[in-house]
Amino acid sequence: MSNPTYFEALKWASLFVQKSDLEEAATRFLLLERYDWRETDLLVRYQEVMSDAVWHQYQADVQAYVDGMPPQYVIGTAPFYGRTFQVNEAVLIPRPETEELVEWVLTDQQDKANLTILDVGTGSGAIGVTLQTERPDWQVTLSDISEAALQVAETNASQLGADVELLQGDLLEPVQGRQFDVVVSNPPYISHKEEDLMDQSVLAHEPKLALFAEHDGLLIYERLAAAIQQAVIQVTELYLEIGFQQASAVKTLFETTFPTAEVVVRKDMEQNDRMVRIRFERMHDK
Repeated sequence: MSNPTYFEALKWASLFVQKSDLEEAATRFLLLERYDWRETDLLVRYQEVMSDAVWHQYQADVQAYVDGMPPQYVIGTAPFYGRTFQVNEAVLIPRPETEELVEWVLTDQQDKANLTILDVGTGSGAIGVTLQTERPDWQVTLSDISEAALQVAETNASQLGADVELLQGDLLEPVQGRQFDVVVSNPPYISHKEEDLMDQSVLAHEPKLALFAEHDGLLIYERLAAAIQQAVIQVTELYLEIGFQQASAVKTLFETTFPTAEVVVRKDMEQNDRMVRIRFERMHDK
């Protein structure tokens, strides 16, 4: 039997993943990302017959997806803020909500030059690398407790031309005693109670260290608040991604810990509360 055209291969893949109730859109993603194509690159090849190598690779990629591996890990890349980041099972797959967190920082700080930025729990480096490449005048530090994650972040920084500092350690420990204009973090915030509600591919492949936190998912926020209160570092503004049901608890935590700080919750494009900004200027002016 001869190899299919690209159009026929996509049709086969769509029917194949439908049997497992999976997303048909992933079948296009696997082709586009594997060969770094745009939609038009695929369209002009629709009636072209796949080579043996491409057909065998595509079948293997689709099978891996059906077997439960997220398509970004199958290919080894994920798009984020207009760039392509390397990913593997040592880091979370960057998601659109986190792009909105980055956009909030860039918009708020657009008129400020030479800022010092810390991305805590950087994972793939998506936040910190994006901020530095968008604003090359900013001095950006990436930290993570995971050596494997930092290796991914270092690869992404190198490939995307980001001039960043990378430090390994737990939370703020590797930057103790330093001062930052902005600290930003997408920390682990999922409660273990929510495991039964999560996609099995996430549980099976994404790093639990970067997903889950004790105290109903609030532990890292509590530790950050305590560390900043104890002046482990000096920081002017803190931006955090949060779970969509955590806004009240996180807002109360920081307002209680820092009575003079301004705490603002922001919704994502789906109108869920997904980000918090804490401004400490008045606290440090006391």
